[in-house]
Amino acid sequence: MRVLFLGDVVGRSGRDTLKTHLPGLKSDLELDFVIANGENAAGGFGITRKICDEFFALGIDVITTGNHVWAQSETLGFIDQEKRLLRPHNYPPGTPGKGAGTYLLGDGRKVLVVNVLGRVFMEALDDPFAALENELAAVRLGAGAGADFIFVDLHCEASSEKTALGCVLDGRVSAAIGSHTHVPSADMRILPGGTAYQSDAGMCGDYDSVIGMVKDEPIRRFQRKISGGRFSPALGEGTLCGVFIESDDASGLATRIAPVRLGGHLQAVVPQA
Repeated sequence: MRVLFLGDVVGRSGRDTLKTHLPGLKSDLELDFVIANGENAAGGFGITRKICDEFFALGIDVITTGNHVWAQSETLGFIDQEKRLLRPHNYPPGTPGKGAGTYLLGDGRKVLVVNVLGRVFMEALDDPFAALENELAAVRLGAGAGADFIFVDLHCEASSEKTALGCVLDGRVSAAIGSHTHVPSADMRILPGGTAYQSDAGMCGDYDSVIGMVKDEPIRRFQRKISGGRFSPALGEGTLCGVFIESDDASGLATRIAPVRLGGHLQAVVPQA
């Protein structure tokens, strides 16, 4: 199976770069499934019903989120009905929406997507390790099992927490890829057990910024420790950042992982089909 994960989509610049580059990637890489983290898509914070529909129209199959999932109040009103929009799986029981979903491809193959939120330097949610154990106890990876491909979005601040989660998941999921920090990491690899891993996929947005935001306000807060206003997403040309994963049809484990970067200020990297 051929799967593309797109890192955090930040504001209009991030959305525009998806419109520019994703249709060509879907064709050139012969993608079976596309996942995008959309928690920063609406003005840098949260996601709306309209933006979800725009993403689905572009060919994105599932949208994951993170700590900003509830930044747009309207999300509470539709997330229970929209099964293709996930919130972190380790929110307490009774939280609207779902943190995992199994999605059926046209050829009968199944993709399980799980979204978890880290706890180091983040919100004090339930244990992401335990949440993943509970989910994977019910689903096995491989042809004829519960899922032909299992993808986990590790939305964490600390790379150590992401790495630990990746090690625990190795050999049990097809890919465990980090999001949230908005900078693509250089540790992309297939772990010993066959799971594709990267600490952070990067963001889809304007890199002439401070992790997607207009520079002035973040710099002011670092220098003066005083807020001078709201963060606003930078609106220059965006870079699409993501990860391409290919898996073995029988085992569901990864056979290939490659970076995807197009447009904007970062060096372009596109894998061969």
